[in-house]
Amino acid sequence: MYTKWNYNYWRTKFSETLDKFGQLEGFYVDYDDQMIYICDSWFNRVVKWKYYSKIGELAAGDNGNGNQSDQLNHPIDLIIDKDNDSLIICDRDKRQVVRWKIGDTNRTIVAGGNGPGNHFNQLNRPSYLFVDQNHSVYISDTSNHRVMKWIKDAKEDILVAGGQGSGAGLNQLTFPRRVIVDQFDSVYVADRHNHRIIRWVKGSVEGSVVVGGNGQGKESNQLDTPEDLSFDEEYNVYVSDAENRRVQTFAVDLN
Repeated sequence: MYTKWNYNYWRTKFSETLDKFGQLEGFYVDYDDQMIYICDSWFNRVVKWKYYSKIGELAAGDNGNGNQSDQLNHPIDLIIDKDNDSLIICDRDKRQVVRWKIGDTNRTIVAGGNGPGNHFNQLNRPSYLFVDQNHSVYISDTSNHRVMKWIKDAKEDILVAGGQGSGAGLNQLTFPRRVIVDQFDSVYVADRHNHRIIRWVKGSVEGSVVVGGNGQGKESNQLDTPEDLSFDEEYNVYVSDAENRRVQTFAVDLN
């Protein structure tokens, strides 16, 4: 016997309750304003929480998952552009990255938004974002197996890593996840299904493996579906080694 859910009732009842979440994804901590912004992908919204608050406030979305300018569809990652007082949101299932001015009810498209595809004005299930010191946005275009760079006011993105189909070659990625950029504009990618962290030096046509790349496994020189990564102040790399259920740190030669 199957249970039939009244989805509209269930969604309405809980999406309007800002002390609960449907499914948590990416978040961003605004230390200046003591606020946490959280992607709640199930309810297609971003919620902001003041430190120690018992209830959040709506920051973006929560109007269903359609194609209107006040809607999101599975927001998965976000960052804050403090200079422009905006949220930059990875709107995964709309295949786009959007800018949402804090306090506004509508968004503008930053990248993608032209349906799924692999042209340079398209994205396919993007997952992670990074913004550099020049306010350029790097996008992990996961199902296109590439990383794209959006420069402000550009009509098309720039390919910076991968984009040669799924594969294990040094010019390829397979379902890339987190992307970060160092002080020299080198791009580091969690190459999830190749079980490695790979670095693309600015302007290069292929990358070099800096962590892993020795097959899927649990040895100290191996990774198993890496998901996330970050630098510390000395540019050591920390890797969320997902299926090994561990975090590893590695010293990386920046030269």
